Amino acid sequence: MSLTKQLALFMDVVQQGSFTKAAALHDMDNSLLSKQVKKLEAELGVQLLNRSTRSFSLTSAGEEILEQTQNLMETLTQIQNIADSYQSEPKGIIRITSGIYFGQEYLQPVVTAFMKRYPDVKVTLNLDDKLTDIITDHFDLAFRVGKLTESNLIAKKIAKTHFAIVASEAFIAEHGMPTTPEELVQLPAVVYSNGNVSLDQMRLTEVPHGEQYKNYQMRGNYHISDVRSLMSAVQSGIGYAMVDLFNLDQPIADTKLVPLLTDYGLSTMDTGIYAVYPHRKQTLLVSEFIKAVQEYIGTPPFWLNHLPDYKHLYK
Repeated sequence: MSLTKQLALFMDVVQQGSFTKAAALHDMDNSLLSKQVKKLEAELGVQLLNRSTRSFSLTSAGEEILEQTQNLMETLTQIQNIADSYQSEPKGIIRITSGIYFGQEYLQPVVTAFMKRYPDVKVTLNLDDKLTDIITDHFDLAFRVGKLTESNLIAKKIAKTHFAIVASEAFIAEHGMPTTPEELVQLPAVVYSNGNVSLDQMRLTEVPHGEQYKNYQMRGNYHISDVRSLMSAVQSGIGYAMVDLFNLDQPIADTKLVPLLTDYGLSTMDTGIYAVYPHRKQTLLVSEFIKAVQEYIGTPPFWLNHLPDYKHLYK
């Protein structure tokens, strides 16, 4: 095994926090990984890790060599990116991560068409609603929905967020049609909640077509971490919900859902849909895949048509 590969394994052990996780990342045996790190130490003539039965820590030499290894890996990535940019068409492996619903509904069709168009491309698509560290977990591209917090990554906005407040016809028949935010928040709500993310607040104007916004706390009787289940719960009539229109996979008339408080301004709270990647210099493979996703969803995105005349609502 080359010195570069051994250094990469050493770096992954430290970043993952364990030999077991790093070995799983490379689909290799734990004992083999440990032997490679020991060989690296023997070749360099210094000890990189202080090991105990359950943990390890970096030596002083290990800390310095880890820093230079990270610089080396970044340089090698940049070299590969430059080479890739001169290719006539995408090829190679692209590792993508996304939230479950967005990945199933909008990325999977793009992946299918992309792989048929470029047969030399291999795709790994990881769907997880928990935030993935794309650098540590070695992803080339992530799709994020919401407010960006990872300042060390490069982001391209591929769509604006477009919120609506919706409830089923049965819910309205039972509770009546709310006419103000104050009336609405007294009613039971279905709230998307996953880990540290809980979308249990709405920012609406205080009066119809007003300019002053106010935060309103939803009475979330039902918290749920899956978008499809959330939409199903709203359709069943157990509560209203604030949703992004990309959550509608069909025209709202076909769902028996009704938009609420459409004459009030509804803030998107600085959220968006982003393609996120670790390096400013994209490979041809990454840039072409982002372009394919953008073309598939459209500008503006096609899901706006699921709520007719949306451009005049929530203003």
